[in-house]
Amino acid sequence: MTPALWRYAVAMLCSALAHAALSEGASAPDIRATASLAGKAFDYSLAQNLRKGPVVVYFYPSAFTQGCNLEAHTFATRIDDFAAAGASVVGVSLDGIERLNAFSADPDYCAGRLAVASDANGSIARAYQLNVRDTPAGRKDTRGNEIDHGLAERTTFVVGVDGRIVASLGGLNPVQNVERALEVVQGLAHAK
Repeated sequence: MTPALWRYAVAMLCSALAHAALSEGASAPDIRATASLAGKAFDYSLAQNLRKGPVVVYFYPSAFTQGCNLEAHTFATRIDDFAAAGASVVGVSLDGIERLNAFSADPDYCAGRLAVASDANGSIARAYQLNVRDTPAGRKDTRGNEIDHGLAERTTFVVGVDGRIVASLGGLNPVQNVERALEVVQGLAHAK
């Protein structure tokens, strides 16, 4: 094996290990959680939303952090494109509902257009086989507040109306994550 091929094989293995989430074809665990839209809490159910069309479930580390702010803003600005493809979107993090109420209403991030659900104990993220880790002590968000909850790895799942995962997206930057998820749901819409 050439050194270049060896480096490629090691990189692919590390990528696979870092993204050990549920894969395409797996049944998506149901999500029942308190979520927020435009600053108002409500009960979210994945099963109920799947009756209307595919659902993009994106896990992110924490509200009010640089990459997550960008990802939420990008989803919010593209939400009409997801709806045009017949899909809905929900973000999931280990943030408490109070933080998510502020995040969902913030005009710079979710802008009242994107629902975000609280997985305070990490059980939903773990059901999707995502890594959940503690936040390093003293880490602050972009507002200067200490982050006092765990972090799930950034991974997006597109769940088909049959409850199976159509795509599992990891290892992408926040904008690529949104664009790739949109490509998947648009492909589903065109396949009908």
